[in-house]
Amino acid sequence: MAAARVSVIIPAYRAEATIGRAVRSLLDQTLSDWEAVVAADDGADYAAVLAASGIADARIRHVRTPRPRTGAPGARNAAWAAAAGGVAAPLDADDAWFPRRLEVLLPIAEGHGAAADNVRVVDEATGRVLGMLFPEAEGDRLLDAEAFLATSVPIMALVRRDHMAGWDADVDLCDDLPFNLRAIDRAGGLPVTAEPLHEYRVRDGSICHSPDSDRRADRGYATCLARLEADGMGLADPAIRAAFRRSLVAKRALNRAYAEWRDRRPGGGTFQEFVAAAQR
Repeated sequence: MAAARVSVIIPAYRAEATIGRAVRSLLDQTLSDWEAVVAADDGADYAAVLAASGIADARIRHVRTPRPRTGAPGARNAAWAAAAGGVAAPLDADDAWFPRRLEVLLPIAEGHGAAADNVRVVDEATGRVLGMLFPEAEGDRLLDAEAFLATSVPIMALVRRDHMAGWDADVDLCDDLPFNLRAIDRAGGLPVTAEPLHEYRVRDGSICHSPDSDRRADRGYATCLARLEADGMGLADPAIRAAFRRSLVAKRALNRAYAEWRDRRPGGGTFQEFVAAAQR
């Protein structure tokens, strides 16, 4: 039996309330030649969780991390180790895809080596759209390292197997940065469609929006800076390494500004709300 064209990588930690929506958005894809690997990072039986909501599909497989709470990067690595597809497509258990996402992005990733899409940021509690990665009217684009590092919304790129370097288990919260930069380094840029095909959900209680998210992000930035000095983080192009180093310094400063804004604001607030407020 031939391997699927794309392996959808789903890390799951306390995801019982949201994983059904994420997987349904995968089942609704107009392209059907995929497999999914769910990596439980909390010891939960997500096959049973999905079955309880009426989801059972032979294309979905389940693995567990060696120990609970390894973190999303470690869970993604566990899923990728069990995957067989020619392209990796990460999907967080609290996000959702639009039906044409794989149909549109997979051919681009297969040909170019990597591909991504516009991202719609949505508040989980209210359904309100908080922002977009880019204005849709600006059209498709090819991101270099500098343009990618200027973004403030997570990008979940599809990456061809020969360009895959995995996720950094020692990098907390900001593991998407070195992951996408290595794809840009190896593929010669990251094509991004203007069409929004991925919905990034901002949810209270998620790891990215927990009360200590600023401290965890700062640790991640510090780890990346140390690794850049030690081994370059697998980035071959010295210009990309230098751009990453400058960006990490700026992101640490922005992260501190966010923490100050959140602490002054009644009820706090998420980083995406901070970015949206700053852009108004």
